[in-house]
Amino acid sequence: MSAQQALHERLFDINALNSAVTVLDWDQQTYMPAGGAEARGEHASRLTRMAHELFVSDETRTLLEKATAAAAPDSVDAAVCRVTQRNLDLATKLPAELVARRSKLSTQAHEDWVKARKANDFKTFSPILTQMVDIARETADCIGYTDHVYDALTDQFEEGATKASWDAMFDSIRDPLVSLVKEIQSAPNHPDNRFMFGEWSPAEQSKFTEELVQAIGFDFKRGRQDTAPHPFCTNFSIGDVRLTTRYQDYLGASIFGSLHEAGHGMYEQGSPMEWDRLPIAGGVSLGVHESQSRLWENIVGRSLPFWQHFLPRLEAVFPELRAGQVNDFYRAINKVERSLIRVEADEVTYNLHIMIRYELECAMLTGELAVKDLPEAWNAKYEAYLGLTPPTDADGCLQDVHWSMGALGYFPTYSMGNILSYQIWDALKADIPNADELMANGHFAEILEWLRSKIYQHGSRYTPKELITQATGKPMDASHYLNGITAKYRAIYSL
Repeated sequence: MSAQQALHERLFDINALNSAVTVLDWDQQTYMPAGGAEARGEHASRLTRMAHELFVSDETRTLLEKATAAAAPDSVDAAVCRVTQRNLDLATKLPAELVARRSKLSTQAHEDWVKARKANDFKTFSPILTQMVDIARETADCIGYTDHVYDALTDQFEEGATKASWDAMFDSIRDPLVSLVKEIQSAPNHPDNRFMFGEWSPAEQSKFTEELVQAIGFDFKRGRQDTAPHPFCTNFSIGDVRLTTRYQDYLGASIFGSLHEAGHGMYEQGSPMEWDRLPIAGGVSLGVHESQSRLWENIVGRSLPFWQHFLPRLEAVFPELRAGQVNDFYRAINKVERSLIRVEADEVTYNLHIMIRYELECAMLTGELAVKDLPEAWNAKYEAYLGLTPPTDADGCLQDVHWSMGALGYFPTYSMGNILSYQIWDALKADIPNADELMANGHFAEILEWLRSKIYQHGSRYTPKELITQATGKPMDASHYLNGITAKYRAIYSL
């Protein structure tokens, strides 16, 4: 057995344990009865500890050293070793006890969040969220950082990211976005989207959204779609990718939620099958991952050509939908309005929602903001950024699942994804200038193939910055995003 094969066998063992935890987590968010939470937390904790101990063992390190020495420069083998080394360096800093404790607590925190959100009762969630923030600080201390506690946490989600880099990113888009929102608010003619609200059959929504994501390229032979309180995408292998969505009185919630998660799913399905169960399979980072969900949801899914093709089908499934002309529908699904719910926010205001969460989690991590005071701080931020005050905590600080999972440091990757989505789309349009015509005719294969060839098939072979530079010709550049949404929404609002 070669050095690479020996390393792969060890990585397959670790992957099997981690995938088992992922299956348990998916089930918890979709089908598990509430009474299973305590045992589920114990199962996940033990499996996570076993995977961690196997990964950080001396034997794994020896296997990695031998494989690294044998790998040809710039080869797939070298990429496997590089990613494994980065993951191992991080894992080695975390005690097995901390990893197991964090896993067990996050399982219970998710259940507490679901109950608190349903009951609109932040006080019942506050104690365990306080523990999750404490564990995040403990994790950051173990990893180590120079400038800010946030740096240690956010680097786990986006390689090389720091609080300073996120601050610079937000500074580059904040003023133009605020200015555009004000410009749109003063427009005399706003779209009417009231026809999108009603009592829509969940069964018909399921049927239509599955038809939609299959049409753009999600492979249901290697995936499925279910429902969850908070939509997400996960995978157990390249051949088993799970989407979730949710059904509400706003018809767009399921449509755009499904398109969003399908963007994640197609990225996961796009790695070479021979990479399955290796750490280079799947998305290279959460920011790049989010660029694909936002590209398919917003740039493709909220485009006029897309609905020139799909609106007749939507009206056939929901004959009670009175959308009017396709231009009216297009304007309605792109209506810009200050709102409370992040996942339902329009493209223009969405990043303001992210900035709020980013500022609040930074404050919680430094201790500047006590967790018990989060609702008041949340409401104050929403009033300052969007001129709105949530009437309930369920529509406020309890709306997102992330902090119950311990995912502090995650939120800025959403804004990075928004920015990258337009940069990637501009590069795609340069190579496929008739992309709009293809969409209007229901043809998405060429678009998907471009994304596969430029992004999906490379997995984590390259770093995020290297991948984006190769795909678009330069590192992340917010001008594509700002120019794109400014042109789009000035046209929609006749500005």
